[in-house]
Formats: sequence, structure tokens, C-alpha cells
Amino acid sequence: MVAIKRLATVDTDFKAKMDALLAFEAAQDEGVERTVIGILADVKARGDAAVVEYSNKFDRLSVSSMADLELSKAEMQKALDGLPAEQRQALEAAAQRVRVYHEKQRLEGWSYTEESEEMRGTMLGQMITPLDRVGLYVPGGKAAYPSSVLMNAIPAKVAGVKELIMVVPTPGGEHNQLVLAAACLAGVDRVFTIGGAQAVGALAYGTASIPQVDKIVGPGNAYVACAKRRVFGIVGIDMIAGPSEILVVADGSGNPDWVAMDLFSQAEHDELAQSILICTDAGYIEQVQASIEKLLPTMPRREVIETSLTNRGAFILVRDLEEAVAIANRVAPEHLELSLANPDPWVSKIHHAGAIFIGHYTSESLGDYCAGPNHVLPTSGSARFSSPLGVYDFQKRTSLIKVSQAGAQTLGRIASTLAHGEGLPAHAKSAEFRLEN
Repeated sequence: MVAIKRLATVDTDFKAKMDALLAFEAAQDEGVERTVIGILADVKARGDAAVVEYSNKFDRLSVSSMADLELSKAEMQKALDGLPAEQRQALEAAAQRVRVYHEKQRLEGWSYTEESEEMRGTMLGQMITPLDRVGLYVPGGKAAYPSSVLMNAIPAKVAGVKELIMVVPTPGGEHNQLVLAAACLAGVDRVFTIGGAQAVGALAYGTASIPQVDKIVGPGNAYVACAKRRVFGIVGIDMIAGPSEILVVADGSGNPDWVAMDLFSQAEHDELAQSILICTDAGYIEQVQASIEKLLPTMPRREVIETSLTNRGAFILVRDLEEAVAIANRVAPEHLELSLANPDPWVSKIHHAGAIFIGHYTSESLGDYCAGPNHVLPTSGSARFSSPLGVYDFQKRTSLIKVSQAGAQTLGRIASTLAHGEGLPAHAKSAEFRLEN
């Protein structure tokens, strides 16, 4: 039997148990940190030569130049054309849904002109511009994620990013055709078969072959995450993602097999993933436990799922749905499923979640691939203050200020007074020079 932790809000030690359940120490391994620092410094100093050297070393390649590590658009198109019909249709359908959803996120500039006598002719506004160049990291090796390509590249292109450069490691020289096909569909401009901290360094600093980007997005392993953290400030980054999470709020009205499999869907990512069920019905929790025992032996990633559920999973029994929602807001999960007979009234009560999946038929996995909203979501409680990846992450806002002669008289006096109060006389004089005596 899978030993999943049991908590109940009626227990006197519930808060302490909840704190322990949510505690996750993502401390950076010192060895990883040292390695990444060395690689980044080397790439910054030696550019292409260092990238080629590390690619040969870590990806078991034998290339002599960066030209050997760049794929042409023709190769991306060939990958797309070579897909089995069903796979291509699924990829195209997903890409279209993701594109339609994200087109609704595009920000537009605005401005207004003041009409009062003392400010007449003064214009204030905001200009929206896309980033010039973005780097997209796509994992390779053990796993390949074409869905990650779509979710990162399509919003960038919808935003108007002029050049999108994808890096993807190819251990042993093996190219994943589905990833390349997704890159073709999403409009990726250039693809380099490099990975690890060296790829992040190349994108952040630029080399003779790879131009410096403005922002780096996309998931990766511990070395990639560490490298992204270290280059932040030189370039922008999307986020430092933690382990995958799902929290299911249930009232006992759903199929327990469905809920068990939804918990598996995140637990199979890795041993640190967290799957939690909050329920008002103790009997239903037992049904879900029975479903887990029945279904787990059928899972190819059974050991990973069992470790995840045992170490970080939980069943939480609550008095009512109000209590369930309060706990959900405290957890601020990456994925929140409302497995309820009548879920709609509860949606507005959720204040902190990366994405909300509403009703019994809305499995989290649909959001991962083809529903439309982005699957790059805040983790580890960061949904309290951050949002899913979107078009807005690839656009900048610039303030516009055009003060008329009349407006300079009113604003100049205000600015002068405040500048003198702050002890900044040059600020004050700058405003005062434009005043009419």
C-alpha cells in the first residue's frame, strides 16, 4: 500500500503538519554552483570555442565548429513534414489553440492629452514594444518536450519578438524530430544543438555565432536553472521553476480513478513533485487510495510516482469547501483542480494558483498540451505574486511624457518644491529654468 500522508483540519497539530508538508528546501548544490560559475566564465571569455568544447564533452559529440551545431530551417521543415499524420495533426491543433489564446493577451499602447487650462497640451502615455531577441532553452536527453517549445515560442512570436533562438542539447547527436517540428510550427528563427550552462552562457553573453539575447526562457536541469539565476540582470529570465505540483479539491462527486490518475500526472515528473488531495469526504479519500493501489501497477513510471506520493503527497480531510479553499490559497499551487459537482461558484474564491482546472472533465494534462493557456506556471507558492508565462513577458512598457509650455509651469513648481525638500538642487533648477517669471 502506498503510504500517503493523512492530515485533517480537526487535528490539533494540523498547522505543524501542513508546514512540514509544504516545506521544500531548494538549496543549490555547491558542486553545481562551482561548475556553473566556471562554465559561464569560460564561455564569456572564449565564446564559440568553449561552447564547442563543452558540447563535445557533455553531449558525447565530435564537432569542430559552431557551424556543426546549428540546424537550418530546412531541417526543421523536414522534421515537420516527416511526422506521422496523426502526430502532425495533434501538434498543429495544439499550436493553433495556444496561438489563439495568446493573441488575446497582446498589450496595446495608450495615451491621453490633458485638457485643463493649466496643463493643456500635455500628453502622457505608455508605449508597448516587443523584445528584440529571445533565447529559448528546450531540454534534451532523457526527455523531449515539444509542448514546451509551443508554450514558450508562440507567445514570444505573438508579442512580436524579432528573433527567437532555440537551444536544445542532442546527446549522442540524436535529434528529436517532434521538438524540431514544434520549432518549425512555432516560428523559431534559429536552432543550435547545445545545452547546459554553456548554452545559457552563450545566449546571455553572446558569441561570434550566437548573438546576445534580451531574455532566456524555458525549463532545464539543475545546471541550467543555476546558470539562469546567475545571468539574471545581464539578461531577463522567465522564472526559476521548482518541482511540479497539483492540488485537487474534491467533494466526493467525481470518479476516484480520474482523481488518482490526475495525482499521478504530476507525480510521474520526478520524485520531488507534489500531489495533494483536499476532500470533504473521508470515504472518498479511501476510494482514491484504492484507485491508486489498483492503477499504480499499470504505470511505466511506477517507482517515481510512488516515491513522489510517499515523500511529498498528502490526503487532507476538511470540514467543508470553505476550509478547502482557504488551504488551497495557502498552498498557492501550480495546478489546482476543482473536482466538484458545482465548481463555478468557488473559482472566484481562489486567489492564488497558477492555473485553475474547473470541473470533472478538465484534467490538468489538457492544460499541459492543448487547452490553450500557457503551461509555464509559478511553483513553490510563487503563485502568490507571479503569473503564468504569457505574451506580456515578451513585451516592454515605456512611459511617454510630453509636457506643454503651460504644463511646465504647473509641474515645474511642484517638482521644484519636492526636489528642494529632497536636497537635490540641480533637479529643482532643471524644472525652474522652464518657468516663466
